[in-house]
Amino acid sequence: MKADTIILNGSPTVIERKGEGLWTKAGKRFLRHKLAMLGLIILLILIILAVFAPQLSQYDPYALNLRARSAPPSWEHPFGTDGTGRDIWARILYGGRVSLSVGLVAVSIAAVIGIVIGSLAGFYSGKTDMVLMRFTDMIMTFPRLVIIITMAAVLGPSIYNTMLIIGILSWTAIARLVRGEFLSLRKKEFVEAAYCIGTPSRTIIFRHILPNTVSSITVAITLGVASAILTEASLSFLGLGVQAPIPSWGNMLHDAQTLSILEGQPWMWLPPGVMIALAVLSINFVGDGLRDALDPRSLL
Repeated sequence: MKADTIILNGSPTVIERKGEGLWTKAGKRFLRHKLAMLGLIILLILIILAVFAPQLSQYDPYALNLRARSAPPSWEHPFGTDGTGRDIWARILYGGRVSLSVGLVAVSIAAVIGIVIGSLAGFYSGKTDMVLMRFTDMIMTFPRLVIIITMAAVLGPSIYNTMLIIGILSWTAIARLVRGEFLSLRKKEFVEAAYCIGTPSRTIIFRHILPNTVSSITVAITLGVASAILTEASLSFLGLGVQAPIPSWGNMLHDAQTLSILEGQPWMWLPPGVMIALAVLSINFVGDGLRDALDPRSLL
């Protein structure tokens, strides 16, 4: 609510008037972003398919049926079967659970690390900033995918190692973003006022400054999920990510590397490839919409 002060009967009177808040304006701008809404619809469909996988497929994604191996799409198996007779539609649904979960968990780990390091560097600046940012620059210097592949080979391929490796090597962009926001906000009047009344530094960081960086962090996290899904798919394709028989979109592509499958059995690799493309594009569209909607210049 907005308020105006007027003089009524010789004394100032506050009259409240209806007005749109910043979050309301951002929401309306997001709803007007056509690609963002398309991406959101596609993403919701993918999430629904993953959540209700047992209800949407009558087949066990782990069950082998050698009599139906490498069968083309049919009424019984709409997406066909793989080389061991497993239903590809069932594996697509359950693989969505794995791929989306890896993306969310990995980005959550990266966000926690990035927010902590960025907050400390931006708030305390000086030597703390120099040490933390030089460490961040050092991590960014190395090719991320090469380091991820190396760590996956050393630690061993598994779904949990994949989440951990992607998370602890994907925080640098969030850290630099949060640091920049803190360097700007720590000079604002409300922060100086909190200093003057003796508010502890921890309270200023987490209750006064950090909430004002939520919009930027939200956009970075959204786009980071798409990157994490692609990274998981790359690792699984190389045999260093999620391991069989657990289905993921990446290791389903790994199972279709031979030339005979690529040329004569496209139902084995086309569905997981399309699902990865849809997931990444939809998340990127949503991230672009959030970035435009939460742009401070558009909310003034």
